[in-house]
Amino acid sequence: MANEGDLPLYEKIWLKRRFQRVMDTFILLLLLFLLGYRVFSINTFTLPWFLAFLCESWFTFTWIVILNAKWSPAITVTHIDRLLKRVPELPPVDLLVTTADPVLEPPIITLNTVLSLLALDYPANKLACYVSDDGCSPFTFYALVEASKFAKHWVPFCKKYSIQVRAPFRYFSDVASIESEYSLEFKQEWLQMKDMYDNLCQKIEEVTRKSIPFQLDGEFAVFANTEQRNHPCIVKVILENRDGLSNGLPHLIYVSREKRPEYTHNYKAGAMNVLTRVSGLMTNAPFMLNVDCDMVVNNPKIVLHAMCILMDSKRGKEVAFVQCFQQFYDGIKDDPFGNQWVASFEYIIRGMAGLQGPFYGGTNTFHRRNAIYGLYPDEIESGRGKAADKILVQQFGSSKELVKSVAHALEGSTYSLNDISPSSFIEAATQVGNCGYEYGTCWGKQMGWLYGSISEDVPTGLNMQRKGWRSEGCTPDPVAFTGCAPGGLLSTMIQQKRWGSGLTVVFFGKHSPIMGILFGKIQFRAGLSYFWLTNWGLRGFFLVCYVALLAYCMITNTNIFPKGPGLWVPIALLVVYNVHTLLEYLTIGLSVRHWWNNQRMNIMRTTTVWFIGFLSAMLKLSGILDTVFEITEKEPPSSDADGDNADARRFTFDKSPVFVAGTTILFVLLTALFIWFLRLQEAQSGNGCGPGELICIAYLLVCYWPYLKGLFARGKYGIPFSTICKSAVFAFVFVHFCTSIAIG
Repeated sequence: MANEGDLPLYEKIWLKRRFQRVMDTFILLLLLFLLGYRVFSINTFTLPWFLAFLCESWFTFTWIVILNAKWSPAITVTHIDRLLKRVPELPPVDLLVTTADPVLEPPIITLNTVLSLLALDYPANKLACYVSDDGCSPFTFYALVEASKFAKHWVPFCKKYSIQVRAPFRYFSDVASIESEYSLEFKQEWLQMKDMYDNLCQKIEEVTRKSIPFQLDGEFAVFANTEQRNHPCIVKVILENRDGLSNGLPHLIYVSREKRPEYTHNYKAGAMNVLTRVSGLMTNAPFMLNVDCDMVVNNPKIVLHAMCILMDSKRGKEVAFVQCFQQFYDGIKDDPFGNQWVASFEYIIRGMAGLQGPFYGGTNTFHRRNAIYGLYPDEIESGRGKAADKILVQQFGSSKELVKSVAHALEGSTYSLNDISPSSFIEAATQVGNCGYEYGTCWGKQMGWLYGSISEDVPTGLNMQRKGWRSEGCTPDPVAFTGCAPGGLLSTMIQQKRWGSGLTVVFFGKHSPIMGILFGKIQFRAGLSYFWLTNWGLRGFFLVCYVALLAYCMITNTNIFPKGPGLWVPIALLVVYNVHTLLEYLTIGLSVRHWWNNQRMNIMRTTTVWFIGFLSAMLKLSGILDTVFEITEKEPPSSDADGDNADARRFTFDKSPVFVAGTTILFVLLTALFIWFLRLQEAQSGNGCGPGELICIAYLLVCYWPYLKGLFARGKYGIPFSTICKSAVFAFVFVHFCTSIAIG
């Protein structure tokens, strides 16, 4: 029997999914058969035939990428009991929370996230919570101040009764949180907590209704002359664990970095770099957790789970970050907007976890500070983390206090939280949060969160893996964090457009997975799996081209699919793919409706917002137009949220440009089908449009059924007349172009 001291703190278990491998391989063979047919039927060559061959070659490559990513799925199992027995003193962890707009991200959401972090099952004197407010909002600061008062009662209550869900709005929305078998003392305290939380919510709601929330004096005087995009750096210590009590409350620090109109602020990446510098000055914990403002803690022991991975004596030193997968609370039943990503996390990201590790998802992530600072994993073992102060100043900036803390972090030695008072670093923290601090340094280029893409998370993770670091997934039971998925079609589309644009920039940039494979230490299969993520925009481009080819064939009475016996290959491909994906959904407990909703949304988002994101990225890369970070609206918590609400599942439309593309495609498909129908009575030539094109057009129309319903619906469920007019013009231009080519 192995010595208990030699047992690992975590284990990685590879899953055997043989049937999935067989089906994925069979689909690949069908794709290769289709390509082979096109190659060997070169005598029927036409331009549409050749373009179809190019698109299908891309689809085949994409499937190879997916097959590679899914091939070696793995899960991690952590052992907290071994950690607590073996580690004499748990390491400090800095908790970094980001919010950007008090309207789109209401303060009550941020407040709940912060309260859930303050109540973690971890020594309070080892935690420090930093909140970045990019909106420089007195509402957000006020909410945090009030939350700190409530936390003095809420945190002891959670720990006394071992409450699992420690975000108040989630806890009190559960009617089972107080039942008859609980003690009278618990019920009394529960009611007190409920009343206190209701009063807190009422105070914040009343304040946020006013344009000027209260007299801006005292602690709030600094907000008197501020604008969202024009204000100085503000750092406020709201809570301070002065006595270093493990059963007290963690530090709570508010940070709003300086913003000026003439300076580029680099969106979330810039905010994260400021938080990294401020936390490095004040507490300098060797590990950092970053969460979005809507991601509440669902498992209070999650820090212990992550430490099992990061502190494992054998493999933990190679791990730069631990990624907890995103899951959502109160998700709409059957995922009508395709934004819950359950199947993708189960198959794709678990598959990446079996390679060099999952990608950095931008939230719910534990980071090793010295990896964020640009250290290589082999430099830890060799002791090469030390550097001269002059070099550190050039890389990290002119702050002497920051340089000192960076030197400690790179050497692997951090000062104790018990010996540090965050309030003594206010002036230095304000300096490193100024607009011009990063100029001439390596921030955003070689270290920290990288700039150049609105999807800052993926290149940041790629940069660390390029240096030889690994990542690990963490999937404890219950799940670590839960958040709110985009609440409707528009929010989903905006989020997907941002991802499609940002990831396309990553693919064509210097932090591309191709560069990591060729010139870095990213393993080939790991780098190939990143193509699934970074090629979303390109997938939109090729699928739109393919849809346009199908419509062109029906409009001009030509074909791109074989007829006769050769037609069985594309038909078999369509049937087998859909049956296989349906079985995947059923295997993990999802419904047929959930599967279909995700299938149609995959088609709609790929041909609309991913395609728009691709065009936006091309304009950015060519220097014509810069992309803008669009914040996804978060809905405030509601006790009467109902995932089964039929109205919540309905598609709503407005005048946003993202709906023009989908409506245009719908008009093109309908026009193509109408022209084909008119041609039915005419004599058909052998080379005309065949059943293959008709089946594909019909399948696409079924996917676009919500848009078709939107043409005849009214109010918010109907497509606006202005959008219909714009789309009709674009569709007319396309049809005219097709007929002109046919006549010519």
